[in-house]
Amino acid sequence: MLVYNNTKKQFLQDISTNNIEDILQDRFLEILGKNIAPNEYISWQNSLREMYFVVQNSRIPDNVTISIEFNIPWSSKRVDFIVAWKDKNQNEAIVIIELKQWQNIELTDKDAIVKTRFQHGLKETNHPSYQAWSYAMLLKGFNSFVYNENVSLKPCAFLHNYKPDWLIDNEFYKEYLDLAPVFLKTDKQKLADFLSENIVYGDDSDVMQKVDSSEIRPSKVLADSLSSMLKWNKEFIMIDDQKLVYETSMSLAKKSSQNNKNVLIVEWWPGTWKSVVAINLLVDLNKNGINSRYVTKNSAPRAVYEKKLIQDIKKTEISSLFTWSWAFVNTKSNTYWALIVDEAHRLNEKSWMFANLWENQIKEIINSSQFSIFFIDEDQKVTFKDIWEKEEIEKWAKDLWAKVHNMELKSQFRCNWSDGYLAWLDNALQIRETANKTLEGIDFDFRVYDDPNELRDEIFKKNKINNKARLVAGYTWDWVSKKNPNENDIVIPEHNFEMKWNLASDGMTWIISPDSVNEVGCIHTCQWLEVDYIWVLIWPDLIVRDWKVLVDPSKRAKTDASLKWYKKAMLEKPDEIKMFVKSLIKNTYRTLMTRWMKWCYIYSTDKETREYFKNISG
Repeated sequence: MLVYNNTKKQFLQDISTNNIEDILQDRFLEILGKNIAPNEYISWQNSLREMYFVVQNSRIPDNVTISIEFNIPWSSKRVDFIVAWKDKNQNEAIVIIELKQWQNIELTDKDAIVKTRFQHGLKETNHPSYQAWSYAMLLKGFNSFVYNENVSLKPCAFLHNYKPDWLIDNEFYKEYLDLAPVFLKTDKQKLADFLSENIVYGDDSDVMQKVDSSEIRPSKVLADSLSSMLKWNKEFIMIDDQKLVYETSMSLAKKSSQNNKNVLIVEWWPGTWKSVVAINLLVDLNKNGINSRYVTKNSAPRAVYEKKLIQDIKKTEISSLFTWSWAFVNTKSNTYWALIVDEAHRLNEKSWMFANLWENQIKEIINSSQFSIFFIDEDQKVTFKDIWEKEEIEKWAKDLWAKVHNMELKSQFRCNWSDGYLAWLDNALQIRETANKTLEGIDFDFRVYDDPNELRDEIFKKNKINNKARLVAGYTWDWVSKKNPNENDIVIPEHNFEMKWNLASDGMTWIISPDSVNEVGCIHTCQWLEVDYIWVLIWPDLIVRDWKVLVDPSKRAKTDASLKWYKKAMLEKPDEIKMFVKSLIKNTYRTLMTRWMKWCYIYSTDKETREYFKNISG
């Protein structure tokens, strides 16, 4: 998304007429249908006027392109300021400038992390040079035009209120300062010279329009990159809060001991690549001699990892890295230095295979390790046994004398990398009210089909691209093919539609098995995992009547154990359990509808529900 894209000459004119911030605000309203925050409006007034003097004093041609607040395609990230031009060989090139109004920082012992004062106090954040460089790598890694045409990317940072000191350009940050130089309050002419030295010709081919309209390169998948990562290769560049969570985790792990236990709770949104952060931690902690394990209740990620790794690594070595959440029932205190718990909302109160032994999985994990990190999304509980509340983690940490730290992870890398889609979905399912009432202005493909056969055919077509298209559904049809392999489980007679659950042939590895597109996955085999294209089949356990989203737990399959005890619990706490069941069913579909990178298609067996989603998707 290009919020502002004009020539140098026009940019200087828009600044000189005191009009630039209003132009930007009007464009935001036009594109997104909402105003920007007052503090961002003020930052434009201040920072862009500083860039006026830089650009005016440079020797760059009048017809270079100036882009402001460029939204990296399929991302929630925006680049502050871009200058596009052609180099001496007539090749397209881009300077990325990260603008900051900072006046001072404090050093930290964390790689690429500084402390500075924001509106609500002193906080840790990425060094501006790292931020500018990571955005450039994000653009290079995912934008086809930038990658295929080998567009030159030159990132830098401009802190126009910052007086020189020995902190912001400290030797500790040299690696990133070399990759993306930082310019301070007294460096306006240096920045102008930096632009002049690199820019030779104007932009006669509208580089940024090509970048903005370019196709997205196929995304890396964590499971495919795992073997390389375990060989110490860097496969993913972490940005913003991902980098901060990673560095904080590494720091806490190194400082933890039997007498200094620490627990880090990371609340995350779907699509934030928290598993990338988790696996990077697993690899780098063990590389640094810190005995660590990756822990999940769900066997799907472990099964996929094992299948991907088995050719390169012994099965015993894989098992020593990835383990069940119930594996710590008899573990002595502080046996492990670090335990990394993915999908912590799926933990159970009781342990073992049937969740019927010992006391509490959270207690067992914290007791077993000097440092434990819990990645949790309270809106992704999908069974009656899920603990899901971060207060439960805090309670057991306090009981076991562990210090609790809280962080958030929000940088989007799934669902078209769109915060807007996630907000819309929460509003659509009536999980929480948001300002995103429709999908208008949100750039991705969401469709509602009236015929499941048409939708299935589209998925089959997409799967031929790279085996990353799948069909999923709420677990509302009984698994009859378990006993009668010749029968189909999912049957919609009015459309002559029949398919099987993918629970027997591939099990937890269905997401990567080439033929599994011919069968349907459920919440128990696809939570945590992601694909490029997803089809979600909605059964009447979730319907809409008069624009109100309703749930009916009786429509769940008899073979689904996720709501096994709800009827008995209803006798004791009817109001509380009714709310819990409503939340659980809505969260199931929320989870299914956020498994995708590129688009989501849905079909509901209920006509009124289909019409509801058509109306609100715009």
